[in-house]
Amino acid sequence: MSIEAKEAFGVYVHWPFCLSKCPYCDFNSHVRHAEIDQERFARAFAREIETTAARTPGREVTSIFLGGGTPSLMRPQTVGAILDAIGKYWRVARDAEVSLEANPTSVEATRFAGYRAAGVNRVSLGVQALDDASLKSLGRLHTAREALDAVAIARRSFDRYSFDLIYARPDQTAQAWTAELKFAISEAAEHLSLYQLTIEPDTPFFGLHAAGKLKTPDEAIARALYDVTQDVCAAQGLPSYEISNHARPGAECRHNLVYWRGQEYAGIGPGAHGRLDIGGMRHAVATEKRPETWLMRVEAQGHGIVSDELLNSEQRADEFLLMGLRLAEGIDPQRYKALSGRSLDPHRIAMLREEGTITVDTGGRLRVTKEGFPLLDAVVADLAA
Repeated sequence: MSIEAKEAFGVYVHWPFCLSKCPYCDFNSHVRHAEIDQERFARAFAREIETTAARTPGREVTSIFLGGGTPSLMRPQTVGAILDAIGKYWRVARDAEVSLEANPTSVEATRFAGYRAAGVNRVSLGVQALDDASLKSLGRLHTAREALDAVAIARRSFDRYSFDLIYARPDQTAQAWTAELKFAISEAAEHLSLYQLTIEPDTPFFGLHAAGKLKTPDEAIARALYDVTQDVCAAQGLPSYEISNHARPGAECRHNLVYWRGQEYAGIGPGAHGRLDIGGMRHAVATEKRPETWLMRVEAQGHGIVSDELLNSEQRADEFLLMGLRLAEGIDPQRYKALSGRSLDPHRIAMLREEGTITVDTGGRLRVTKEGFPLLDAVVADLAA
């Protein structure tokens, strides 16, 4: 059985609220100064889960991911109610991975035991940096010490945990990043998500960058920091299994592999996206982004869907290519052919192999090389043309 043929069905649940908005973040997250009615939101999540499950009967959930926003602002009983609803309306695999994103503050870390009791078995901590000056410039509300204390609590509370770091920060050197990364690996155990700082439109950082008040590393330094990331992680036993994710073998985030392998997943909550196979067709589903509007939609009609688009074979194949080539395992060109009805152009493959950006193994799997990953968008565009 090929890697992609293994059946998987993920459920993504979006908790859209944060205590503050980070200046680099373009996710669907919202700050509310009044207290959130968690019971009402939990009922709405359960209702949307029920409606979505009715469209996708007979599925076995292999992974659940509570993302955001800041899911660790939820009370453990809210998390428990959501997981109970998933278990009520779908069958959940005995070994399902249940991940929750958490801020590494001392207050949120006190909830970890409650999340574990509710059914969460993996936590992903948004550490972002391990020095206080960088954390402050990134708009984070925790200190490096607080983050490390939260990691220690996560280690005691969960069998599996991970944390995120952002690199290519202003004035960051390869030497400083090497030291920070080695220290992070000594704390991270099995999984790290390492993201290069990108300046996204409609964020405070975008305005500061445009005004010359925020200077990020130039292309050459950013590339050197990327190379440090790959080399240090590989040497420490956490090779990249996806362009920004590193894990010890077997410790990969199973839920995220659902996305990258082009498998099926439901999106629940404000601004969530899903890919559902219904009646032999792939549906790209998206829900209302504004939390209170989503809430009213769900209460009125059982779901917050605002977009439900059928993907044609070419769109499915392009999405498979775009996501699958992010993975170190690469893609099976035969699956691309099955989805699109046409083979990848052998001349383009030959040209990219000659350039050293892709390889094709004896089993026919096509992979992007270490040298090709920084040029991934161009490689995908070439193959899809």
